Amino acid sequence: MNPAAVSSSLGDLFPPGAVVTELREEGDPRLLLPEEAAWVARAVLKRVREFAAGRLCARRALAEFGIIDFPIRAAGDRQPIWPNAFVGGITHTAGFCAAVVARRARFAAIGIDTEIVGHVRTQIQPSICTPGEAAWIGSLPQAERAAAATLIFSAKEAFYKCQYPIVAERLRFHDVSVEALPWCTSAGAFRIHPLRRLLLDTHALPLLGRYRFHEGFVTAGLAVAVAAAAPAPA
Repeated sequence: MNPAAVSSSLGDLFPPGAVVTELREEGDPRLLLPEEAAWVARAVLKRVREFAAGRLCARRALAEFGIIDFPIRAAGDRQPIWPNAFVGGITHTAGFCAAVVARRARFAAIGIDTEIVGHVRTQIQPSICTPGEAAWIGSLPQAERAAAATLIFSAKEAFYKCQYPIVAERLRFHDVSVEALPWCTSAGAFRIHPLRRLLLDTHALPLLGRYRFHEGFVTAGLAVAVAAAAPAPA
């Protein structure tokens, strides 16, 4: 039996039509399908459990669309291979895993990321945050700064996961900036702004996402609508 469940709190991070599932325990490698297990046959146990948790969440989400026991293999770049008619995303961190799935007819891509609040230590913030983001964090009350820095990290990770299946562009943290709309320590929205020309930016940017703080985590999610991903007519 698949222990992953449809999330009662994270579904509103995405537009209607997306399904979010979550798992709050280690993934059981025995529940991997043979095609999935082959991908991590030589991995360490920690990696196998993370992989299993992600696949269980993803398969549980697909089941909401009537797709049962579809093996979610990995491509050469480690991206999950979804059924042709679907897009999706997976995230896992210590103590939590989630997946989001939607129909490809509606969304060109979808991204999700969960981080532990406080994961972004002060000493590494300059490598993740732009000067403007750092100034914004510094303007907040001291008690809120760790959460704000973690949101920026999570939002950028979610954006990377979202855009990569469309344009296969590898990004750096300083290629985009995150704007909270407005900032809130429970839940809210954010906007991704490009700081250089990106392969996606003429079609879909700036891109609006949503976030939620929960149980010591922050989860960020965003989606690119099919119409937004299509290049403008010449």
